[in-house]
Amino acid sequence: MGTAQASEVGEEFEAVRVTREDAAGQLVILCDHASNFVPDELGSLGLGAADLARHIAWDPGALPVARLMAERLDAVLVESGVSRLVVDCNRACDARDLVPAISEATAVPGNLAIDAEERTRRIALAHTPFHAAVDRVLAGREAAGRGAAVISVHTFTPVYNGVKRPWHVGILHDDDERLAGPMLEALSQLDGVAVGDNQPYSPADGVYYSLERHARARGLPCAMIEIRNDEVATGAGQTLWADRLVAVLAQTGYAA
Repeated sequence: MGTAQASEVGEEFEAVRVTREDAAGQLVILCDHASNFVPDELGSLGLGAADLARHIAWDPGALPVARLMAERLDAVLVESGVSRLVVDCNRACDARDLVPAISEATAVPGNLAIDAEERTRRIALAHTPFHAAVDRVLAGREAAGRGAAVISVHTFTPVYNGVKRPWHVGILHDDDERLAGPMLEALSQLDGVAVGDNQPYSPADGVYYSLERHARARGLPCAMIEIRNDEVATGAGQTLWADRLVAVLAQTGYAA
């Protein structure tokens, strides 16, 4: 049986899911590490259930937050339906870690010796459908003369390679700060919240692919949200951060 996040157990496999495609709001929300699903044909990639529940397989907590935000902002949501260990939808097709043989310090046996044919098949399985869906959404809005701004929702681990990460949330951006600037300013006003500006990652780390491909290529405002995953490990935490981020985005002028 394929391995899936709890909300998808028993559901038919979907490589990509688009919700509220005709939403009235400007925002298009991407969640490209939404799922830890591994299709039956790949078994478990040689990993146990505990490893597939870890951050190496997906971004825990990101999808519930993204879904709440999309509902409250009347925004489009595009979410990937497979684990990034199968193929990482937030990486270029020629990226070294598109199909990672090692994630953090964990070897992924099912990825250790894949050939070019299998790599191409994995891309066709999930990477191509995800990006085709984002292209369709944005092209449709452009054709209709409707504005758009793009955000992606991710989570990160509290400790990485033995180093503690102090930030509760980070906003990643390049030199386009139309979204990131107001978001960072608004988040900095929250009591007790440590905010990272291009922390714990930045576009230089190769994690900005989806936004570069779809938003920057079209000249659209964009930013990447990274929430520390212990902050969104419960329903209460997910609701708290969705509320915070909805309020923050309302201050940018791009949420209407």
